[in-house]
Amino acid sequence: MNNRQRCRVAVTGMGVISPIGNSVEAFWEGLRAGRSGAGPITLFDPASLPTRIAMEVKWDGPIRRDRKISFALEAARQAYLAATACGTTPSGTGGLSLGLGLELFSMPDMLAYLQSGGRIPESRSERMSFVQTPSDLCAHLLSRQFNLSEPPHVHVSACAAGTDAIGTAFRLIASGQRNWLLAGGSDSMINPLGVAGFCRIQAMTTANVEPERASRPFDRQRSGFVLGEGAGMLLLEPLELANERGATVHAEIVGYGSALDAYGISEPHPEGQGAFLAMWRALEAAGVNAAEVDCINAHGTATPKNDPIETLAIKRLLGKHAYQVPICATKSMIGHLISAAGAVEAITAIRCMQEGWVHPTINLEDPDPDCDLDYVPLAGRLHRQQYVLSNSFGFGGMNASLLMKAINA
Repeated sequence: MNNRQRCRVAVTGMGVISPIGNSVEAFWEGLRAGRSGAGPITLFDPASLPTRIAMEVKWDGPIRRDRKISFALEAARQAYLAATACGTTPSGTGGLSLGLGLELFSMPDMLAYLQSGGRIPESRSERMSFVQTPSDLCAHLLSRQFNLSEPPHVHVSACAAGTDAIGTAFRLIASGQRNWLLAGGSDSMINPLGVAGFCRIQAMTTANVEPERASRPFDRQRSGFVLGEGAGMLLLEPLELANERGATVHAEIVGYGSALDAYGISEPHPEGQGAFLAMWRALEAAGVNAAEVDCINAHGTATPKNDPIETLAIKRLLGKHAYQVPICATKSMIGHLISAAGAVEAITAIRCMQEGWVHPTINLEDPDPDCDLDYVPLAGRLHRQQYVLSNSFGFGGMNASLLMKAINA
């Protein structure tokens, strides 16, 4: 994709489920306050595990087979309602581009199937969901709820999945292949398998005593990420058509880049090759010069290896300009939402851009000398932004970046 795109792509709806708020405005209030969503794990008993904290969503809604499915449905509902608040709906048929995480058959389903001697459930509702993966069921439910008749795109690119989902939707609309799409990510791995798996590869912090201070991106004392959960969904459509129907346009997506460096399952390329390429390709797609980047929402996991490598990649991309660009780590407040991270952080970047404000990286009290850029420690600040990058660098060498533009710019 280059800068000869057939149409500009607008964000007209956003929805968020997060550890610090279950709507865009509640989430924004949490960001403004510098609030941490961390606390002891309550969704299961983690006593036998090294990590016993997480950033859970305070959820009192219905559970549709899986928390990530419930989160996706609610975030999509918010995004669609916001996009249609003007009284009109997007033109033409809609589609879905969705990032989801670790997809396993339901273990209770499999156990019941084996114990019954292979009997298939009799009721229609049970048959519809029996031994389906969350991605199967989530795509089905979202498509039915919003009458999305175009074939869905489902992304399982680990921590980059939400960003890849939005980037794919951007390309489909910009090239005229889709009329409009719901795009984003949803995930919930706060379960025995998810937490134990991340403990096994030593990716998560074990700072259980003070949960609110445990997520420390770019800090010398960082010791791994805090696992979060949630969902972020956006409604994307052509800018011209959005303006014609009177929709509120929150931002324009102008570039998307992805790269696979395949260096290691849980560690980045030592020179940040994939991270650099993803950011560079996002700028190239938009025809934007590196010196025009005003802010970056970092991947910022607080792992010992990711943070200095992301710093290195940003310096390579921006040169001396890197020292003039505020860089914030949303994971300091909401933890790592895995497949939902990129979508929620893209919404974060858009809200900060709208408000001319950069949220803080909380708990950044003792900066790592190898992370010597402006990571907006402890307190947010006013900062006008025209172009903002949002980064997602995932396990297995998956890397993705979005470039967004302020709509009044």
